[in-house]
Amino acid sequence: MRKPAGQELWGAETRKAIDNFPVSGEPIPTAVARWLGRIKAAAARVNAELGLLDSDKADRIAAAGDRVFAGEFDDQFPIDVFQTGSGTSSNMNANEVIAAVAGDGVHPNDHVNMGQSSNDVFPSAVHLAALDKLVNDLLPALDGLAGSLSRKAEEFEGVVKSGRTHLMDAVPVTLGQEFGGYAAQVREGAARVEGTLGRLGQIPLGGTATGTGLNTHPEFAGRVRARLESASGLGISPPADAFEAQAARDAIVEASGALKTAAVSLTKIANDLRFLGSGPRAGLSEIFLPELQKGSSIMPGKVNPVIPEVVTQVAAQVIGNDSAIAVGGMQGHFELNVFVPMMARNIIHSTTLLASASRLLAEKCVDGTRANTEVCRRYAELTLSAATALNPYTGYDLATEIVQEAAASQRPLREVAREKGVADDVLDKALDYAKMTEGGLL
Repeated sequence: MRKPAGQELWGAETRKAIDNFPVSGEPIPTAVARWLGRIKAAAARVNAELGLLDSDKADRIAAAGDRVFAGEFDDQFPIDVFQTGSGTSSNMNANEVIAAVAGDGVHPNDHVNMGQSSNDVFPSAVHLAALDKLVNDLLPALDGLAGSLSRKAEEFEGVVKSGRTHLMDAVPVTLGQEFGGYAAQVREGAARVEGTLGRLGQIPLGGTATGTGLNTHPEFAGRVRARLESASGLGISPPADAFEAQAARDAIVEASGALKTAAVSLTKIANDLRFLGSGPRAGLSEIFLPELQKGSSIMPGKVNPVIPEVVTQVAAQVIGNDSAIAVGGMQGHFELNVFVPMMARNIIHSTTLLASASRLLAEKCVDGTRANTEVCRRYAELTLSAATALNPYTGYDLATEIVQEAAASQRPLREVAREKGVADDVLDKALDYAKMTEGGLL
């Protein structure tokens, strides 16, 4: 069956939910709706294998579910994301759409929903939609960003500049070392996300209403999982405990926490980039960020760090999403958590935002960033903290005197140190700014 333009395939239960929940105007994430279709297609095939469902009906249900997963009926999932907390309304929505597409004799509950409850199938769809997005969207985007930062680290390897701690001048570093740190930060964030995937892939399918598995064939869940894993390539497994899996959404809370950490990291990196690129005359101006668009409707020639600004806004939203997910995770009362739709919306939203922001940061900002080598060199030579390298030769107290006098007189460290009796060969050795970035004793 192909839906004519404007035709609604859903039934009475979906209509009731549309009328009952006119909240945000935002439906459940498309990815969740599609995974409901994929699960129900696999369920129909398994129920036929088990001799529980007529093969003709099963074939038609499976074909309809496949079409839902392919996105053919995305417009048939209109129920607001802020709905009954188990996702029952959206599960019924999927049942009705698939039954309508499957055709004569297919019942939404008796056939499409066979072996399932909203309480186990909806969170399973949420987990798998999130897992899919993390594996196939976010992690590649983070890997791409880390690669961009690593390439810049190599390019800027010899660019010596002043380090900064407490926003104050510190001992010299290289611009490459800074970018290498950013690359490592992104890779560590990706590793944290990867660490959540195994638990996110544990789905409660087969638990039915409360975790007991009532009205479900004992082989149903295992066979459906095997089909889904084979088709998707994702790591899908049974829960550690059926009752934990039904009552709690801790895996989503954990995954969201990893996303929040990645958002914090991206904020640090984006802020550093816009501060390093501030200016062009009254800021640090150690790097040149790509000029993408006009930065002011009144100030001619002004250019702003638009991509870092986007990234920090995205990070703020992800952190907010995580806060709501944490609150939702607390609401597992007895045998069921009833905040699943909101948690689904937020984790999919966070994953999508972070993936997009990571790609933008790599492609439209980091890849085109250039070093202002002259300014970096000048700042390296101006930093009074370079006197740290004199400590082994002069002692801390004399080095402090040199710094204080150099600061008060606005003269170079080398000149003041020479007046204080430090030999030229010591100064040549100790005040080698490139060597300082390598650490150790000079």
